[in-house]
Amino acid sequence: MGVSTRSSLTAVSDAITRFPLFPLGLVLLPTEVVPLHIFEERYKTMVSECIEEEREFGIVWMSDAGLRDVGCTAEIAEVLERTEDGRSNILVHGSRPFRLVRRIDDMEYPAGDIELLEEPGDEDVEAEVAEEARERYADLVARVTDTRPEQAELAELDSYRMAATVDFEPDLKQSLLEQRSEEGRLRMVAEMLTAAMKRIDYAERAGDVARSNGKVRS
Repeated sequence: MGVSTRSSLTAVSDAITRFPLFPLGLVLLPTEVVPLHIFEERYKTMVSECIEEEREFGIVWMSDAGLRDVGCTAEIAEVLERTEDGRSNILVHGSRPFRLVRRIDDMEYPAGDIELLEEPGDEDVEAEVAEEARERYADLVARVTDTRPEQAELAELDSYRMAATVDFEPDLKQSLLEQRSEEGRLRMVAEMLTAAMKRIDYAERAGDVARSNGKVRS
């Protein structure tokens, strides 16, 4: 889809040892909120400890190629339901990107030593790049909801906040998570949003053809 997957995994801020990890078939982005159903014993233990200690855990994507080494810390934003046997439904909020440095295998649940990843502190994002991404985002929102976001609302959106509200494929979200430049992410988001609009256009045209018994309406 024309989206670069190159990343610059530099600018490390903090190291955390023995950090709880939750390998999943999804990618969590900073600012994104996702529901999780916790039912396996090891993750019931992990989540219970995180709730009691008000501690975050990390979500890492278990892709077809294996566990990725860049994930996102997850804060438990809300416990929707919790049963006596420890099962729970929770909402988690993505917080910080991290790199997995070493797996830890002597705990009740998956864990590892991680490094939290920082953004380059002196980065200047080109105004045109940010405007392009936000306009593409506004176009998509207007297309699917019939309501276009206000300019003041758009001005508050960074790459993560835009991408977190769109159902992108995990490999695209992982590329965003691994990209340490905000300008680079904004360029990627603009391409991803453009591709999403093209898919909507195609789906609508295909629907029109189906409703007309295979004949394209003039």
